[in-house]
Amino acid sequence: MNSPQALDRSSRVYIAGHRGMVGSAIWRHLENEGFTDLVGATSSEVDLRDRNAVFDYVTSVKPDVVIDAAARVGGILANNTYPASFLSDNLQIQVNIMDAANEAEVDRLLFLGSSCIYPKFAEQPIKESSLLTGILEPTNDAYAIAKIAGIMQVQATRRQYGRRWISAMPTNLYGPGDNFHPEHSHVLPALVRRFHEAAESGADDVVIWGSGTPRREFLYVEDLAAASLFLLENYDSPETINVGVGLDAPIREIAERVAATVGYTGSISQDTSKPDGTPRKLLDVSRLHDLGWEAPTGLDDGLERTYAWYLENIDALRSK
Repeated sequence: MNSPQALDRSSRVYIAGHRGMVGSAIWRHLENEGFTDLVGATSSEVDLRDRNAVFDYVTSVKPDVVIDAAARVGGILANNTYPASFLSDNLQIQVNIMDAANEAEVDRLLFLGSSCIYPKFAEQPIKESSLLTGILEPTNDAYAIAKIAGIMQVQATRRQYGRRWISAMPTNLYGPGDNFHPEHSHVLPALVRRFHEAAESGADDVVIWGSGTPRREFLYVEDLAAASLFLLENYDSPETINVGVGLDAPIREIAERVAATVGYTGSISQDTSKPDGTPRKLLDVSRLHDLGWEAPTGLDDGLERTYAWYLENIDALRSK
């Protein structure tokens, strides 16, 4: 593995998906780190599924670095309900961005995937070498296949063109800018909204999906942003690398911690007719730790910050 050097703070960095939770966190972090030439385009300006539009944009702005944080994302319900859309949209977004970046001879690119790429029953904690060694979780297999294809494209482009492109697989993310939609969000922001509204209304019980026993790991999105820059400056290998905290907890416990954060004091019950999803999905982050980076934000601290952001933006979120 080669060791890349620190990025010039005057480098032009294109952040695809810069208005989303991950992309906006990366934008803020790079600004704080002194980067002076960040570029991005909204979906109304450039539809990333439109190959010609993406090529026109990337070849015109001529970025030195590309960070692909763009994706169609959603929770278990959305993934299970719209698998064809998740597969098609994400494949198009990735292929267009990477092909355009290659056309523009971009030497440094970071592709961000998802821990759902790993087999449903992968040995825990999940090492990067578990990729493609077993069947996927059926509720989000279409999204997972798209992300696996992105990893393969990074590796193929490295082989064919010698580009120093890398991919990283974050665990479950949360934080400012998350999607708090009652039906289409991931589990943690959905719990924040549900418990907040229950506390507000004085509800005496909140029902959560499944048995509550599956274990999940959560990474604060600002930590992923810091890890992204760290990897661009310290990692250069075809093998994808996990980004997480190395700790997990049962969904039931996470629900209780969210309830405590928002001040909900009623009971919590389980709807066991709803799917649990993958029983456990803890990432092995030893390779990242060996490089010298560890996530600094604990779950309780991250929840407090996330809930503060939710309260500050609640009027806009209520309409979504």
